Amino acid sequence: MNIELLAPAGSPEALDAAIGEGADAVYLGLKNFNARIRSANFAYSQFEGLLRVTRRMKVKIYVTVNTVFEQREADRMYQLLKYLANLGPDGIIVQDFGVAKMVRDHFPALRLHASTQMNIASARGANLLSKNGFSRVVLARELNLEEIRDIRDNTNMALEVFVHGALCVSASGLCLFSSYLGGKSANRGMCTQACRRLYRRSGDDRTADNGGYYFSPGDLQLLEQVPALADAGVSSFKIEGRMKSAEYVGTVVSAYRRVIDGLEGDREKSMAEGLGILRNDFARAKTSFYFANGPDADTGPKTWLNPEQDGGTGIALGTILRVKGGEGESRGLIARGPVMPGIGDSVRLHRRDDSDRQSHKLNFAEDEQNGGDAKRWISIPEGFGEGDSVYLIQTKAMSRRYTPVIPNNLDTCRRLPGHDKAPELSLGAVKKKDGKLFPEGIYVMVSRPEDLFVVQSVRPIRAMVEYNRKTAAYLLREDKPLLPFKPGETILVLDPYFPQAMDSLLTEEIPRLFEKGCREFVVNNPGHISLFRDMPGAHLIAGPYLYAFNRWSASFIADMGTDALISPLENNRQNWEKTIEQNRRAQGFVTVFAYPALFRIRADLGQTYNFGNFQDSRDESFRLVTERDGSRVYPEKPFAIIDKIPFLQEAGFRRFILDFSGPPLKKKDYKDIMDAVKNGAPLPNAVRFNWKDGFFTQEEGKSGSRSNTPAP
Repeated sequence: MNIELLAPAGSPEALDAAIGEGADAVYLGLKNFNARIRSANFAYSQFEGLLRVTRRMKVKIYVTVNTVFEQREADRMYQLLKYLANLGPDGIIVQDFGVAKMVRDHFPALRLHASTQMNIASARGANLLSKNGFSRVVLARELNLEEIRDIRDNTNMALEVFVHGALCVSASGLCLFSSYLGGKSANRGMCTQACRRLYRRSGDDRTADNGGYYFSPGDLQLLEQVPALADAGVSSFKIEGRMKSAEYVGTVVSAYRRVIDGLEGDREKSMAEGLGILRNDFARAKTSFYFANGPDADTGPKTWLNPEQDGGTGIALGTILRVKGGEGESRGLIARGPVMPGIGDSVRLHRRDDSDRQSHKLNFAEDEQNGGDAKRWISIPEGFGEGDSVYLIQTKAMSRRYTPVIPNNLDTCRRLPGHDKAPELSLGAVKKKDGKLFPEGIYVMVSRPEDLFVVQSVRPIRAMVEYNRKTAAYLLREDKPLLPFKPGETILVLDPYFPQAMDSLLTEEIPRLFEKGCREFVVNNPGHISLFRDMPGAHLIAGPYLYAFNRWSASFIADMGTDALISPLENNRQNWEKTIEQNRRAQGFVTVFAYPALFRIRADLGQTYNFGNFQDSRDESFRLVTERDGSRVYPEKPFAIIDKIPFLQEAGFRRFILDFSGPPLKKKDYKDIMDAVKNGAPLPNAVRFNWKDGFFTQEEGKSGSRSNTPAP
């Protein structure tokens, strides 16, 4: 079997461990535009040096360029891609369609791999990307074995699947929580892992020990499923962990290497050896996540969510009690517990405000002289201090030395990205026929057909309805239920998570909806677009989850067959205006009110948790909405820029969305918002999200504490 074992490398030491233990390929990031900005990553000289060596070793190198970029960063992205094209890695992993557009137009020799952040969970999505220049797709993690098999049977695209490592509770690429809390977007490699935090149910005493890590999943481990995945036709087995230690990487690679090599021999023996190796993995409790889903499988949230388990990885050693300076570094005091770290052990430190997490190998460990053996001083990295958490992730006895891959002498490795300007790109003016598709005015979005009866009290120019199982049952009834909006006045919004299991349903239902007069749809996943391939009368709006943060991505998305574009919910005004040219703005939609879905979870958590509202340590409140289709987390404070509509109109935008999806819509709330729109008044107790301040960036040192600020 020709199976690739793909390992992470967030540092040169992890690269050495991955290759030393037999990885066929390694994925790594450079200093920007990758989804693990907080890992060490590689300098340009190191990257050039390692490529020279790995080519001789026949180890493939894939570079992560898997974040979205803003229009102002187009030159930097172009420079990076040109640099990579000159050096020739074996592939680049991308999320942003803008990167794909640049590569396709200017650097076609670069091989495109679709990141799991692109949220491809269907053969339709894979096939659409294949037609647009991609050679491999990293499937979304929320798939079961049968879905993976079905995808394999319906696409020729090379499939890569995560088999081990940390998980996100939210569907791949659809988490807005970290971004909402302060602009630290997961789509920009800045995730603060809000899912790992301690929460308490609203109304509970915050001083009582009654909170829980409600959204912190265990770690994925599919070692025992390797034979089934191999038989299903998966070509690359991927290990997560670019922020993990070299010891961790080496341990996990060694285990999976043993099992993959044993597929052609004694499978039982190699599996036992692999499982034995993984007993030294000090990460979280293990889960197969959705993989084994089936009528008789013991699956569901209860198997991968444990509210009692700390969100950290490794063995919790407590918090730093005190700090003092050492020779060239700081030392932190921790209380002695059942397990104590020593020199050579690896720990992981978490800042108490969750602004940073780092792995660190101890070069100092000594009991406090005045405290007997009750406490111990350990070396800590710069920037960490009192109150920060410490976890043991590897012991010295488990570590081994590997031959360095990167040459010691890098004097001849001098290539750097240049200073080229990205070529000019124009979206072109709106065609006359396209300009008539979507009338100017206010569009209102709801989750339930019943909510349309509330919306008719102050009638918008168009109604938008989420297309879920309840909506499908309502709209496809043979008795043609009466609604206050005709099909031609209604836009159906497809859910951004489009798993293979939904393909047959949508393939059958979309034509029926079309026959009933539904012509306008919001597509939020690449897989949606091909559903309308044989329907020339359908009009498609590219939704916010296609993440058009730049003109290049907007162009790519338009080329795939969409007629208009909704700004991403994380966007800011300056970037949106730079992205959409003046003569194209008539087809640009702006969401001016929403309770953004912060997590989208492919599971009904109502079977696991009996609460609806919960709070964090800063008393910010959130709402958990659970349904059979899945669960979502919404903020209590809405995003609102309705008072900015006049300014947006001056800038040339004419179509605005009020998004009331989520809980059932109340008539009073709806009328209050519509009155505020009419009067151009700011809403009290609302937030601007990123609209004013944009994304948090380390380079600019921008503050990330904005979510408590009411809209002025």
